[in-house]
Amino acid sequence: MTTIKLHNTRTRGKEVLNPINPDDVRLYLCGPTVYDRAHLGNARPVVVFDVLYRLLRHVYGANHVSYARNFTDVDDKINATALARKEAGAPGTLEELVQQRTEETISWYLADMAELGALEPDHMPRATAYIPQMIDMIEALIAKGHAYADGAGHVLFSVKSYKDYGALSGRSVDDMIAGARVEVADNKRDPMDFVLWKPSTDELPGWDSPWGRGRPGWHIECSAMSHELFGASFDIHGGGNDLMFPHHENEIAQSCCAHPEGDFARIWLHNEMLQVEGKKMSKSLGNFFTVRDLLDQGYPGEVIRLVFLQTHYRKPMDWTDKKAKEAEATLRKWRALTAGIEPAPTAAAAVLEALSDDLNTAGALAELHRLASAGAAADLLASAKLMGLLSDEMGAWAAGEDIDLSAYEKALFEAREIAMKTKDFAEVDRLKTAYLTAGVEVRMSKEGVQLVPGPDFDPEKLGAI
Repeated sequence: MTTIKLHNTRTRGKEVLNPINPDDVRLYLCGPTVYDRAHLGNARPVVVFDVLYRLLRHVYGANHVSYARNFTDVDDKINATALARKEAGAPGTLEELVQQRTEETISWYLADMAELGALEPDHMPRATAYIPQMIDMIEALIAKGHAYADGAGHVLFSVKSYKDYGALSGRSVDDMIAGARVEVADNKRDPMDFVLWKPSTDELPGWDSPWGRGRPGWHIECSAMSHELFGASFDIHGGGNDLMFPHHENEIAQSCCAHPEGDFARIWLHNEMLQVEGKKMSKSLGNFFTVRDLLDQGYPGEVIRLVFLQTHYRKPMDWTDKKAKEAEATLRKWRALTAGIEPAPTAAAAVLEALSDDLNTAGALAELHRLASAGAAADLLASAKLMGLLSDEMGAWAAGEDIDLSAYEKALFEAREIAMKTKDFAEVDRLKTAYLTAGVEVRMSKEGVQLVPGPDFDPEKLGAI
């Protein structure tokens, strides 16, 4: 069987994946807080884990992999968006507006991620469906001396009660205090203690608990959901490296203290952040955009996916318009080469080897380019499909009939009409040469001009004419 090696953030090195149960390989990815559209950075871990999910299904069998990605559907940001709608005159109670917002945002998220070729996980738990499990875990933490209630509706985790706190991120206590998203509670025993449960007003979403009507803190959600789905130990947990601290540190502390019989997650994967044209994506720089923004601007989801895969997940990824155009040209070539053929029975060995080496997608793509150059269309197609590329479902954008070349056809037709009168065919020859260089087949007849994109079609070269 193929050996898969992954870089474990916790141990700071590559490890061979030895599943707890090879018949049920389990992985958990921290999903979105559903208050708005997913931005481009939100999509990177989805694509990374989708490649891992596909690889695991390929190696262990589709029925022997369980993938969970949650939705945080109770949060202050969601409440704020619902409140803004209510103040703008939207009908319904605040709690109903919260529900409407989460349903709307989840549907957006699933549609956008599908456009990027991401398979839906086996489990998509919503935090609000696991409140009893969260309350049970909090009660267990209190009983074991790892958490305390303040008598005013808050329950906090005692960080000092868990000696290995900080092992994942490797941060010092001072660094952790400075970097923590600290939630305010007046009677913390230690500055690092974090909220497990907090009061909720009658208007906002809330649940009855031993500590009064309230709602969970962010961190307890993933601990409770992953335990309910996968038990006290599972194979892989991941997310963006911005979640490493405090979210993942807190998950480990809660889970290992509530269920000391388990290991929680054996391997931790964290992807690096995303930049745009060499700069951090931010609204203040005007380079902040959602996945839907790009799709609406005409960037095909498959193109976005290929740009993501060109950079190793543990390196910062830079989204540029140049990369997107190059990716589109590459995909057009590959799709033309593989049109109408059946894929090979399995992916090329070199592609599988690269992906099994800590998801080396850049190395796998280099092999796809080699296969394309060698004309190994069947191997190219099978290998690309393993990476979520060249699927029929994602190919409509690249169909030749969808490329509008009418303006270029008109330009050549008019140049030919003039040349027939002047006997000067220099402009006709110039246009034909330019079109051919851009990978367009030129068909001329008495009736008119037809341009057909070929295997080497490059829209960037065509646009420069």
